[in-house]
Amino acid sequence: MLQIPSVEYGSLGRCDILKKSEVIMKRTETRSVKIGNLVMGGNNEVIIQSMCNIPTKEAHAVIDQILELEKAGCQLIRVSCMDMEDAAAIKTITDNIHIPLVADIHFDYKLALAAIENGAAKIRLNPGNIGSKENVEKVVRACKEKGIPIRIGINSGSLEKDIHEKYGRPTAEGMIESAKRHVAILESLDFYDTVLSFKSSDPMLCIEAYELAAKTFDYPLHLGVTEAGTMMTSAIKSSLALGKLLLEGIGNTIRISVNGSPVREIVIVKELLKDCRLLHDVPNLVACPTCGRTQWDMEPVVNWVENYLQTVNKEMTVAIMGCAVNGPGEARHADIAIAGGKEEGLLIKKGQIIKKIPQEQMIEVLKEEIDNF
Repeated sequence: MLQIPSVEYGSLGRCDILKKSEVIMKRTETRSVKIGNLVMGGNNEVIIQSMCNIPTKEAHAVIDQILELEKAGCQLIRVSCMDMEDAAAIKTITDNIHIPLVADIHFDYKLALAAIENGAAKIRLNPGNIGSKENVEKVVRACKEKGIPIRIGINSGSLEKDIHEKYGRPTAEGMIESAKRHVAILESLDFYDTVLSFKSSDPMLCIEAYELAAKTFDYPLHLGVTEAGTMMTSAIKSSLALGKLLLEGIGNTIRISVNGSPVREIVIVKELLKDCRLLHDVPNLVACPTCGRTQWDMEPVVNWVENYLQTVNKEMTVAIMGCAVNGPGEARHADIAIAGGKEEGLLIKKGQIIKKIPQEQMIEVLKEEIDNF
């Protein structure tokens, strides 16, 4: 993806980013951390993250899933690390993939040490949850030696008991208070390669928490709506919350959680980043909803184009229009378009009518035009 050039910081602590499409986007100024070959935060691009849904100890199946995610556009992958067998498998996995790996650790500092030793490029761990300060010191020392950042993950559903009692329910203020406790532990050990996240299944709470976090901390932020559900509900909740945050310049990595295959997450997040002018080389599909004026079987063609464009890394607009009312106008602004008629359509390229196509040939012609663009 495009490496964005930096420009001068403004008085509000934000920086202008000039996009390939000549759109200026504001990004919030943060610290930056290195995750393998990636740089998160600062004035760098938003990084696409996902998580495997296979037990990490099943290393070869995990490798296959990560390679599929890479092909779809994933740049950073998280795996669970529940026992030493999982931690040991990280070595085999990292030797066979091309993107940095994040090890998800809970409660046992020894798992963090083993994951770091076996090639994890980042640790997801809340330092207040792994026992004594000595345990935290061991993890911090290992992270410093390897140049590995730590992500502190605050979840609205698992706040500390006293914080929950203080606020009576999950709140943005309570989530920030929880984060401050964990951050203070790391800062007391002179560790600042920290990433923060503030997740909730409530998109409005996510917005409030991340906005408050951006004002409170200068650490880079990982965006996500947790437990978002199916592909449909996740796309709606995540677009509502994360789209708003991205447009405000908030967020440095992003995951859109979907129940089921994680590859489906990448499709949604690429579309969201593209529409926020934060990702290039993602095709744009324009398609009318159909109505009584449509005189050809449009839906199969649109579905095929949508699926095929997910495999294409080009900045282009493809329009599939149902009739002569809106079709020619929309098609005029597309790189490749079909304006439908009665069981046929006009092939239009950059506003120029090329030829008529029978419906049964549309997919074949569109594939050829997309491939040759």
